[in-house]
Amino acid sequence: MPEPSDKHSVPTDFVREIVAEDLQAGKYRQIVTRFPPEPNGYLHIGHAKSICLNFGIAREFGGICNIRMDDTNPTKEETEYVDSIIADVRWLIEGWADKHLGGAPLYTSDYFDKLYEYAVDLTRNAKAYVDEMTPEQTDEYRRIGKGSPFRNRPVQENLDLLGRMKAGEFPDNSRTLRAKIDMQAPNIWLRDPVLYRIRHASHHHTGNKWCIYPMYDWAHTLSDYIEGITHSLCTLEFEVHRPLYEWILEALELPYPRPRQIEFARLNLTYTVMSKRKLIQLVEDGLVNGWDDPRLITIAGLRRRGLTANVLRSFAYNIGVTKYPSLNEMGLLEHAIREEFNRSAERRLVVLRPIKVVLTNYPKDQVEELDAINNPEDPNSGTRKLPFSGELFIDSADFMETPPPKYFRLRPGGEVRLKYAYIIKCEEMIKDAAGKITELRCKIDLESKSGGVTANRKVKGTIHWVSARHAFDAEVRLYDRLFTVPEPDAGGDFKSFINPDSLEIVKAKCEPSLKNARPDLRYQFERLGYFALDPDSRPDRQVWNRTITLKDTWAKEAKKK
Repeated sequence: MPEPSDKHSVPTDFVREIVAEDLQAGKYRQIVTRFPPEPNGYLHIGHAKSICLNFGIAREFGGICNIRMDDTNPTKEETEYVDSIIADVRWLIEGWADKHLGGAPLYTSDYFDKLYEYAVDLTRNAKAYVDEMTPEQTDEYRRIGKGSPFRNRPVQENLDLLGRMKAGEFPDNSRTLRAKIDMQAPNIWLRDPVLYRIRHASHHHTGNKWCIYPMYDWAHTLSDYIEGITHSLCTLEFEVHRPLYEWILEALELPYPRPRQIEFARLNLTYTVMSKRKLIQLVEDGLVNGWDDPRLITIAGLRRRGLTANVLRSFAYNIGVTKYPSLNEMGLLEHAIREEFNRSAERRLVVLRPIKVVLTNYPKDQVEELDAINNPEDPNSGTRKLPFSGELFIDSADFMETPPPKYFRLRPGGEVRLKYAYIIKCEEMIKDAAGKITELRCKIDLESKSGGVTANRKVKGTIHWVSARHAFDAEVRLYDRLFTVPEPDAGGDFKSFINPDSLEIVKAKCEPSLKNARPDLRYQFERLGYFALDPDSRPDRQVWNRTITLKDTWAKEAKKK
C-alpha cells in the first residue's frame, strides 16, 4: 500500500496509476525511479516537482529512487553544480523520503565503458554507422529525410572508425556515430539520430579518459537499463523521444524487465523564468546576487529566502501531475508558504522604518513586562515577555500628518492601540530643519492595558511597536517578485521586465527576544510578513530575509488594472 505523504493524502494521478498497474501485473518486483539532472546549473522549482514525483512514488510504493548526474557534456558541467544538486536533493527529501534513496549519487559517466560496449554491439549488428557529415549537413539531411552518403559503409569499416574515434585520432565534430533506423520516419528523432560525438574536453568526473561522449538519448536509455529503473519519468518535451528510447532497448535485444518511459507536464510558474540559460544570464550579468539569491526560484534561492522543504513538497503535491502543459500562478506557491507558516511561525514585533514615540505621561524610568502570544494558531506555543517603556519606536508607515479618509492608524489628535499594550493619543510632532518628522509626543491611557478600567475601550486601529531602550538593530532584506509581468519570457527581452523594487534593505528595530532567534525556524513579524535568518547573519549582526508578505499585494494590484 502507498504510504501517506507528510500531512497530505496520497495523491492520485495517471503516473501513479500506471505504476500501480505494472506492479499488480507483476512486471516488476520493486519500483525503481531516478532523478537525473545535468550538472550544468543549479536546480530550480521545476526540478523540485520532479524530485517530489520520483521520490514520492518510490516512497509510496516501497521502492527506491536514484540520484544520477547526467554528465555527458564536459564543456558545460562543473563540480560546483554537482555539489549543489546533491545538497538540494538531500535537503528536499530529508526526513521524508531519504530512506528510499538508492544510495550514493550515481554518474552516467561511470557507465561510459559499458555504453561504448553497447555502441560497438549496435555497430557490429549493422544498426549504427560512423558518419563524416558536418553537424549542419546532418541537421539538414535529417530535416529533409535524406540519407548520409556514409550510411551504407561496411560494418568492419564502421567498427574501425569507431575505435579510432575513441582513440582520439579525429578532431571535434569530424565524425559521429549514428543509429541506422529510418530516414523517412515521420518522427524526426528516428531519422538516424547521433549517438556519439567527438569532444576533446576534460570531464569533471572522468578527466581526460574520453574524447567521445554519448548523446542524451543513448546515455539516458541505457543508464536507466543498467540501474534497473522501472519507470523513467520525463517531462513532455521527451514524448517524441520515447520511440527512440524503445528502439534502443529493442535493437540491443536487452533482456526484460526493461524501463518504461512516461511523460508528464513540466512546472511553469508566473512571474519567473526557469530556463537554465536565462538563469545563467541573470547570475552572470549581476542582475541577482548569485545562484542562491532569494529572488530566484532555484532551490538554493528558495531555501535561503526561508521556504522549508515541506512547503515545496506540499506545493508539488497540490499542483498535481498531468499530461497537459499549463501555467501555474505564483499565488499557489505563496499560498502554500502562508498556510504552513501561519500554522507554525512564532510571532514577533519588528519595526522596519522606525519613528520615535515619547509617552509624555508614562513614568520616566519605569519598565514593565507585558505578555505577548507566540502563536494564536498554536495554543501550546505559550507566551513571552515584552518590555515596555516610556520611549518606543513605531513604524513610520503607521503615522500620517494629513491622512486620507478611513485611515485608522495614528494621526495628530488620533488614538491607536499598541499591540499587547495601551491606547495612545498623538498630541505633538517634532520635525527637523527639513520638515521631516523625527519624533511623536503621545499621551498614554494608563488604564487601557488588559485588565484595566478602560481596557475594553474601542479604537479602530492597532499598531505594533518596540521599546526603544530594549530594541536592537538588524538588517532586513525585503524581497519581492523578480519580474513585474506574469510571463517575462513570453516575448522580447525578459530582463526588461525585472522589478526594480524586488529588493529593499532597511535597518529595523527588533524586540529583544529575537536575539535568540534560530536559523531553522520561521517567524512572523506581526502585520508585516514571514521572515527567516539569512546565512550572512552573525551573533552581533542579524540579517533577515522576508520570505513573503502576510497578504497577496500582487493580486490586489492586478484587480486595479
